[in-house]
Amino acid sequence: MEFATPLVPARLIRRYKRFLADIRLEDGQEVTAHCANPGSMLGLAEPGMKIWVEPNDDPKKKLKFGWRLVDHENGHFTGVDTSVPNMALKAALMAHQVPGLPPYDMVRPEVKYGANSRIDFLLSGPGPDTYIEVKSVTLSRLPGLAEFPDSVTARGAKHLRELANMVQAGHRAVMFYLVQRTDSEAMALAGDIDPAYSAAFATARASGVEVLAQSSRITPQAIDLGPPIHVRA
Repeated sequence: MEFATPLVPARLIRRYKRFLADIRLEDGQEVTAHCANPGSMLGLAEPGMKIWVEPNDDPKKKLKFGWRLVDHENGHFTGVDTSVPNMALKAALMAHQVPGLPPYDMVRPEVKYGANSRIDFLLSGPGPDTYIEVKSVTLSRLPGLAEFPDSVTARGAKHLRELANMVQAGHRAVMFYLVQRTDSEAMALAGDIDPAYSAAFATARASGVEVLAQSSRITPQAIDLGPPIHVRA
C-alpha cells in the first residue's frame, strides 16, 4: 500500500489528546499533525523522535499533516496509523495473498454482527463464512518481540468474545494481528498491561478462534504485508 502523498520527515515535539501531535518540520516550521492512533503509543511518542508525516491540501481538513511512521534511525520503522492494517489486509485479501486464508468469492468490510459491533471483514464462499477482526501491533519492550495491546482495551476483549460466538454458531473466526514494526520477529500478549484481554484471548482461542499474525514491510514510500509471524501463547 503506497502512501497517497510522499511522506516528509519531522521531529516530534509532543503528542497529546491522543489524536494530536506537535511536530517540527525540517525547515524549522512547527505545526500540529493528526495522530490516527487511540492507543498509548508506549515507546513511540518520546519528544525528539524522528517521524514521517503525510501532507495534504484538502480544504476540508483542519490539520495539514498526518503522522504515519516512527523512524528508529537504525534502519527500522514502526507504522502508527491504526487504519493501515485494514487497508493493507483488504488489498491482500482481494489479491488472495494472505497465508491461511484461501480465496473467497466475496470480501465485505464493516459488516454488522454480534452485540452492536461491526466485523472488520466477512469472507463468503465455499464452506462456512469467515469473520476476521484486525488489530494493529506497535508495542515492543524486548528486542525482536512485539506485544499487544499497548493499553487496556475493553473493546478488544469484546471482539474476542464475539468471535468465539461466531465459532459456536458454526462459522470460522480469525483474530488477525498486523505487526507494524520491522524490528520484530515474534508477537506476544502484554498480559501485564491488560490481563482481561489476555484472558479473553485464551478463552477465544480455546473456543476455536484462529490466530494469524503477519509482519510488515515499511518504508517512507509504502507499507505492505510481510511474512507470517509467530504468536507466543
